[in-house]
Parts: sequence; structure tokens; C-alpha cells
Amino acid sequence: MEDPRLSAVFAALADPTRRDIVTRLAAADATVGELAAPYDVSVQAISKHVKVLEDAGLVSRTRDAQRRPVHLEAEVLDLMTAWLERYRRRAEERHRRIDALLAELQHGTDDQTEGAAS
Repeated sequence: MEDPRLSAVFAALADPTRRDIVTRLAAADATVGELAAPYDVSVQAISKHVKVLEDAGLVSRTRDAQRRPVHLEAEVLDLMTAWLERYRRRAEERHRRIDALLAELQHGTDDQTEGAAS
């Protein structure tokens, strides 16, 4: 059974603004105001994006004197990575089996071609 947070994390990251926020938070913690600076939207709009990320467990907010920095929770990214890796390995194994089958079929075709040429 999958971790129930996985769907919330993928849904939260479906939005390009939220993905960009996560990218920026990977470099350093930032306040909502700092996160809003490069966008042509209100601080309230970015705050709503941060809330979606927070609800998915991707970020947390702390209090640091007068600041409320947003912090990336990297272990949730590990959850996603593990899920993706599992399916990547399965796909690679399936491709290896197909390659082996094709090589076997090609080898059989080569044998038949050599027999007909003799």
C-alpha cells in the first residue's frame, strides 16, 4: 500500500509556481514575502501556494524572532524518489527482457538465414 501523502505531494507539485517555490527553498529557507518577490502576484497568492505545499508536508513554517521562514521538508522528496525509483527499476527490467527476447529472435533469424544460404 502506498503512503497516503504521495497523492497530496504529487498534486501539490502539479503547479509550476509551487515547483519553483520548492526549487528555491532547496537553496535556502525564505519568508512568504521573499518567495513572492519574483512573481507578479500578491503575497496572499503565494501564501496560498505555500499552504498547499504545507498541507502536503513538503514545507513547514517556523518562527524566528519576527520572521516566519518557510522550510523545505526534504524527507517528503525522498518518499517521492523512492516511489519513482521503484517503477523506474521495473520499467528497466521489462526493457532488458524485451531486449533479450529481441536478441534471441534475431539470433534465430540469423541461424535460419545461414542454413538457407548453405
